[in-house]
Amino acid sequence: MPDLKQTPLFNLHHELGAKMTAFAGYAMPVQYAGGIIREHLHCRDRAGLFDISHMGQCRIWGEKAAEALEKLTPGGIVDLAMGAQKYTVLTNPAGGVIDDIIVTRIDRGLSLIVNAGCKDKDYAYLTQQLPDDCVLQTCPELALLALQGPEAAVVMGRFSAEAEALDFMRTCRTRINGIDCWVSRSGYTGEDGFEISVHQTDAETIARLLLAEPSVEPIGLGARDTLRLEAGLCLYGHELSDTISPLQAGLKWLFKKGHAGFPGADNILSEFAAGLPQVRAGLLVDAKIPVREGCAVTDDEGRQVGIVTSGGYSPSLRRPVAMALIQPSYAGIGTPLLASVRGKPIAVTVTRLPFVPHRYHRS
Repeated sequence: MPDLKQTPLFNLHHELGAKMTAFAGYAMPVQYAGGIIREHLHCRDRAGLFDISHMGQCRIWGEKAAEALEKLTPGGIVDLAMGAQKYTVLTNPAGGVIDDIIVTRIDRGLSLIVNAGCKDKDYAYLTQQLPDDCVLQTCPELALLALQGPEAAVVMGRFSAEAEALDFMRTCRTRINGIDCWVSRSGYTGEDGFEISVHQTDAETIARLLLAEPSVEPIGLGARDTLRLEAGLCLYGHELSDTISPLQAGLKWLFKKGHAGFPGADNILSEFAAGLPQVRAGLLVDAKIPVREGCAVTDDEGRQVGIVTSGGYSPSLRRPVAMALIQPSYAGIGTPLLASVRGKPIAVTVTRLPFVPHRYHRS
């Protein structure tokens, strides 16, 4: 993969026997020797370590950084306490989503994590939109690791009492084995866990230290996707895009009451009154055949009422599941529908999200 970028853990992935794949311009591990299902279940049962260093990390510096970003999102940024995080979206003038991001309030500004495939356009957009008294600093020198699973807190506690004591969506600066890190209690699996931002030169040391713990195994992108699907979490380019509004994606909870000064606000807020053309819903598949992205969803008379945005086998439920954008009148829990797979109708049933309950740590 000569034209692909490498994360600081590239050599470690090969040492661990990873099968590599191209993702967002990077050579990334899709799975290791045990396979995706084993990795998935290990993360649900114990703890898994993910390399997510392909994600973009940046800072917005300035006394009014929160106020500036508030104007580009559905709000809530100015309300963040020091060290607190918020999941939100950057919206475009049409009401679609430029990217979904994680924002952290830090001293003298904000820290952002953006999607790997969007970071170049995000950085260009933020540079253009931010006022002169705010400065965007990209941080390509930083790596990002995720430790996820029910035993993640026990493992983290062996290295950092401060990190282990965090609540969900809170951060701290700490040291792991003498190495400076920023740790957040967050993740993309639905499990309790942590994300560790560290200088790229120290990433392999931290990874080896965590992998030496008996409960921790390396997890690739394949299981990361099945874990987030079970958790009912949006993936940019699937449940979110520049033509899918955050309301259609089921993210109404992002919106700060009374806040209407962000791009696309008129179009998005009009959906509250006029009604949504489509909504995100979970589908239980009544067959062994996976229902994949792009499959049409129809009623029993063959009328298309939606489209699958993500789908695959759920190792936890031992059956295929999917998420889809569906006309609201067909999105009631328990509604029977059909998904077209290579021209064959497959019975599906609308179900509540997430498929597997979240286990985030909230004291």
